[in-house]
Amino acid sequence: MQIICFEDSRVQQLAPITQSRPAYSVTCASLRLVDRLKQLAKASSGPLSGCAIYGSVRRFLNEIQRLDFDLAPVPSSIDEQWLADDDGVLLVNARLVPRVALDKVLTKIAGETRSLCMVDDQDGSVLLARWSAADLAAKRAELEPDAQATLTDHLLAQSDSLPRSPTSPPAFHWPHEVVSWHMNEMQESIEWRIAHGNYRQLRDGVFVDEGVQLGEYLSINVDHGPILLEKNVKVGPFCYLEGPLHAGAGTKVIEHSALKDGVSLGHTVKIGGEVEASVIEPFTNKQHHGFLGHSYLGSWINLGAGTCNSDLKNTYGKINMEYGDTKLPTGMQFFGCVIGDYSKSAINTSIFTGKTIGVCSMLYGFVTSNVPSFVNYARLFGQTALLPAEVMVKTQAKMFARRKVQQRDCDKQLIQDMYEQSATEREAAEEYML
Repeated sequence: MQIICFEDSRVQQLAPITQSRPAYSVTCASLRLVDRLKQLAKASSGPLSGCAIYGSVRRFLNEIQRLDFDLAPVPSSIDEQWLADDDGVLLVNARLVPRVALDKVLTKIAGETRSLCMVDDQDGSVLLARWSAADLAAKRAELEPDAQATLTDHLLAQSDSLPRSPTSPPAFHWPHEVVSWHMNEMQESIEWRIAHGNYRQLRDGVFVDEGVQLGEYLSINVDHGPILLEKNVKVGPFCYLEGPLHAGAGTKVIEHSALKDGVSLGHTVKIGGEVEASVIEPFTNKQHHGFLGHSYLGSWINLGAGTCNSDLKNTYGKINMEYGDTKLPTGMQFFGCVIGDYSKSAINTSIFTGKTIGVCSMLYGFVTSNVPSFVNYARLFGQTALLPAEVMVKTQAKMFARRKVQQRDCDKQLIQDMYEQSATEREAAEEYML
């Protein structure tokens, strides 16, 4: 079977989370969709065992996809190899929530002998589509791409005519949903990791990989879920760790830290202060005192000492979000902020409840409104200004060097591409139009 993991037009609604990465690589409760697909493909048995995985992403992410996720681009047309595959093709929307329960859904639809489609109940978008080899061959003439549309586009358009399943898996529609699903799925995700990994149980509910170092005088609470520390994680003394908790390889937990209520840390993260119910992607630093709660932080972010966010309204009411001109009720009483890749905060920055900060922005003082990408935000001091892409490319080089990461041409180009694509964010606010 061939798998096509595709981004659709609604992926733009997930900005700034998806401005710098394919939607299938968004971390939620320590899991990513791309890893779940690869896990099923590597399994010794099952309908997805041994299948090839292709990625259909926004054009500017093609090189990132090839180098960082090792996914081949979708062929330009249906060749004889695809027609010779008796198992057909499975289309997987990159916005699917990468929960443990998704494995059963993928396995079930892949095992169907007939063609079948699963559609989003909210917006009618195709979430999963299983094409049998026979139907694929019969539709071959209609699926040939042209100058205006790719093979993936044609497959998706034709998928609307397939028989529909009465159920469908959940998908992300807006950034705050990543935190909501993270809180819902965290315990099951960590338990799945432990069951399918090779970890040593250090004490009741605490599992570690090789090279983990724990400081003295730790307080550990596993009443609400287990704690899992990957390779070479270092935890300083006088820390409070509460499960469910996942720390990626090479992460450093600074002394006197408090991690609680479900925290997912990517690899090579530096974390300190008080953190609860949050997702933090790889290479991000929050190593000083300050509170971070119910939030999503992308990669290569640095939060200055004393940076705090609010995740609860003074009225204790449900939090509403603003995404451009769209205002949405989240249904959540607790929600903090979403910060895009490469953004930074100065010391003692305060981020108000339910704010969204774009990629490559610098924050100073009080953040009382959403912040577009590539902006120096200092409203408290009467100063807001554009942050040129060239400055961020140079900053990227310095950050990478500190972590001994090679800056590639595609990394520099990504900054330029994100700058161009985020222009409409800044145009919506006249103060950033320079």
